[in-house]
Amino acid sequence: MSAYLIDDPKYAFLKDLGLEKKNIGVFNGKWNANGQVIQSISPANGKVIAEVQGASASDYEACAAAAQDAWHSWADLPAPSRGEIVRQIGDALREKLQPLGQLVSLEMGKILPEAVGEVVEYIHVCDLALGLSRSLPGTVFPSERPGHMLIEKWNPLGAIGIITAFNFPVAVFGWNSAIAMVCGDTSVWKPSETTPLVAVAVTKIVESVLKKNDIPGAVAALCVGGKDIGQQLVQDPRMKLVSFTGSTAVGQQVGVEVQKRFGRHLLELGGNNAIVVNEDANVDLLVSAALFACAGTAGQRCTTTRRMFIHKKLYKEVVSRLAKSFAGVVSKIGDPLEANSLIGPLHTAAAVEAYKKTVAEAVEQGGKIEFGGKVIEREGYFVEPTIVTGLAHDSPLVKSECFAPIVYCIEIPDLDTGIKYNNEVDQGLSSSLFTENLGNVFKWIGPHGSDCGIVNVNIPTNGAEVGGAFGGEKATGGGRECGSDAWKTYMRRSTVTINCSGAIKLAQNIQFGDE
Repeated sequence: MSAYLIDDPKYAFLKDLGLEKKNIGVFNGKWNANGQVIQSISPANGKVIAEVQGASASDYEACAAAAQDAWHSWADLPAPSRGEIVRQIGDALREKLQPLGQLVSLEMGKILPEAVGEVVEYIHVCDLALGLSRSLPGTVFPSERPGHMLIEKWNPLGAIGIITAFNFPVAVFGWNSAIAMVCGDTSVWKPSETTPLVAVAVTKIVESVLKKNDIPGAVAALCVGGKDIGQQLVQDPRMKLVSFTGSTAVGQQVGVEVQKRFGRHLLELGGNNAIVVNEDANVDLLVSAALFACAGTAGQRCTTTRRMFIHKKLYKEVVSRLAKSFAGVVSKIGDPLEANSLIGPLHTAAAVEAYKKTVAEAVEQGGKIEFGGKVIEREGYFVEPTIVTGLAHDSPLVKSECFAPIVYCIEIPDLDTGIKYNNEVDQGLSSSLFTENLGNVFKWIGPHGSDCGIVNVNIPTNGAEVGGAFGGEKATGGGRECGSDAWKTYMRRSTVTINCSGAIKLAQNIQFGDE
């Protein structure tokens, strides 16, 4: 058996995170696992990094029971006290920022600046949650009845389940966990089974803070595993909310299963995002934005641009310049841990096959490969960013989503057509309009504009900040995470009427019986 990467001094940062050749992937205050052993593969070279023993059905049961039990003491802590714990988690992440970012690069495949940025995103959410812990609102409404108080009170939900995807193995957990924690919830985290080491490393960091403050570890339980563990979590009535990030097809199944038991779900699903290029667009700005939007993270962001609708006056220029821009980064496709790399690998060998199949289908259906379309012959799972022209806006291929760096460029006669095409897919996550006209901006963000949850102007479709609510409409699932009022998803609302008058007075001046 060949040596694991963790034994290579080049990857010494793995041991700085407390990882070993064989790791336990279940934590509920104690580390103990009895399920299948998972080998973590680096997409940069196809080699095994280390092993993680996943959860059995009984391991999940232990996590869920411990999280539910821990909730009672956690919910009793004042929200500012819970915020202080989250603040310390942010500081602990800062201390491990570089090695944790390196692990994300190695196990997920995104370049190091993006990977470090992902950890920073979790830190930023901790900062956001800290402020939230001292500002969670309640409302007092005027009562129509004398001597009555009408108020709105928010309380924690309880234990929640968090199911995350491979492409943001740190940040999406952070979005959910930090906000849920200050809201008074505990959690059971089921990470992607292809990024288990990141999950173990993050949980060790969170554990260190909980332990230091004598907080039960099951406030943030971990349950690495496959589909069976995910299904167990989704069907568990103790999980008052299930937050799921993944494909639309699986997310639909999750939503149905959770709804069957009248649970609450938060779904972050597919995107198939578009950029609309109006005739007055700043082309320099557009090309700069589109490079990252289409090719960044090797096309593996939920918010990656898959479709570009370009005004006929600019179409040839934009396609030509975008192809030139793509050509300029091909030499910088490589090991995501290398400083000069701009694009890393696809995450799995299966993703490479999906890329090849999509490119072949595009050509079969009359599409033209303006740039790319090839697998890069080297170790690991590397492909060229690809531009396809010649397909109709409503082609089944264009309306489907391949999670790879492939963008379809389509000519449009006017902005209204671009908006129509943007909105015609099932998903509704992110969108962006490039224009210099203020009237176009307000049309785009208005009721007859983009129907997405993220509606940008003159920036890429990807790269959201934590202050706004993140999520999409339609087949993207309708969930919202992070900022704005996304915290409401993690709490239950009660309308409370308190009678201080000493007499019963019915609303709407109803008279019932003797006064």
